Amino acid sequence: MYRLISKHGRARRGEFKTVHGTIQTPVFMNVGTAAAIKGALDTFDLKDIGCQVELSNTYHLHLRPGDEVIRDMGGLHKFMNWDRPILTDSGGFQVFSLAKLRNIKEEGVYFSSHIDGHKIFMGPEESMRIQSNLASTIAMAFDECVENPCERQYAQDSADMTVRWLKRCKDELARLNSLDNTINKNQMLFGINQGSTYRDIRIEHMKQIVDLDLNGYAIGGLAVGESTEDMYNIIEAVEPYMPEDKPRYLMGVGTPINIIEAVYRGVDFFDCVMPSRNARHGTIFTSEGILNIRNAKYERDDRPVDPNCGCHTCRNFSRAYFRHLFKANEMLAMRLAVIHNLYFYNNLMAEIRSALDNGKFSEYRQSKLGVLDRHI
Repeated sequence: MYRLISKHGRARRGEFKTVHGTIQTPVFMNVGTAAAIKGALDTFDLKDIGCQVELSNTYHLHLRPGDEVIRDMGGLHKFMNWDRPILTDSGGFQVFSLAKLRNIKEEGVYFSSHIDGHKIFMGPEESMRIQSNLASTIAMAFDECVENPCERQYAQDSADMTVRWLKRCKDELARLNSLDNTINKNQMLFGINQGSTYRDIRIEHMKQIVDLDLNGYAIGGLAVGESTEDMYNIIEAVEPYMPEDKPRYLMGVGTPINIIEAVYRGVDFFDCVMPSRNARHGTIFTSEGILNIRNAKYERDDRPVDPNCGCHTCRNFSRAYFRHLFKANEMLAMRLAVIHNLYFYNNLMAEIRSALDNGKFSEYRQSKLGVLDRHI
C-alpha cells in the first residue's frame, strides 16, 4: 500500500508498504541482474550502502540457475540472503534487446537464448509463473518495449497488445497467489505504460492500464534512444493520469540529473545499470561532477574520490590508490568503484527525500543542475 506523505509541485514524498518491508520513496533500486550486483557486492554490502530495493531479471534467472531451482531453494530472498523488497522485471526488455532472435505473436514471444541458442517461449502467463517461482515482492507485467523512433501504427498496435497481455498477467498472478504452494502469496503486480514518444497513445494507454487497478504503474520504453527532452515530455504527459495513491516507476533511468528531474515531474521509483556499469570502467559519480579515476592527474592525489561522501571507499582510500587498482586491473578496483557509485545513488535519494521533507526540494534541484552532470 502506498501512502502519499507530501507533495511539492508534482514531486512526491511517500512510503510503500510491502510484505518484505516499507520502502521510503523516492527510491533507487539497485540492479542485481542475476541475483548479484556486478562488481562483487553481496547483500550485506547492499545494506551498508543504503539499498532499500534490489532488482533482479526474470529472463536471466529463468536461464540460469532456473526459476524452478530458485523456487526449490525457497525463493529469491532466501537464495541470495536478502530480507528487504525485491522487484523482478518481466523479461520484456530482454525480448526488446534480443530483437534479432525474437518472433512476437499474440500468445507471446518466441526467441533464442543468448547463452546457447536454445528456443524459448515467454508470454504473460509464463512470465508470471517464473516471477511467482522467484517469489519477488513486486512482479512486473510482461510487455513489448518498442524502439524509439517507432512508426506510429506499430506503437499503437504494440500498446494495444500490451494491454491485452496485462489483463492476462493480472489473471494469472491472482491464480498463482491463491495456490497453497506459492511462496509469496502477496506478490504485487505493476503495469507498464508504452506508446513510444506519441503523447496521445501514451495517455490513452495509461488510462487503460489504470482501469485494471494494479499495485503500481511504470513508464516503460524510455531511455532507449529518444532525447532527454522527449523523455521528460512523456513523463509530463502521462503523470496527470497516474493514480496519486499508487507508486510510479520510471524504468531504466538514469543519470543523477535524470532522476532529480523525474522526481520533479512526479516519479517515485527508479532503476538503472548506469552507476554500477560506469563504475566498473572507472567513471565515478561525485557531488562535484563526474570523474574518470584513470586520469593521470590522480596519480599522486591523496584525496578521497569524493570529499563529501561517507561510503567505505571514500572513507578509506585515496584517488591515487584507486587509480592504481584500475591501471593494474585489480578486481578490487571494480568493487570499490561500484560500492561508491551505488552509495552515491542511494544517498542522492536520501537527500531528495530529506529536501522534500523539509520543503526545500526546489532549492535542492537548482543546486544540483549543471553540477552533477559536468565532467571534472
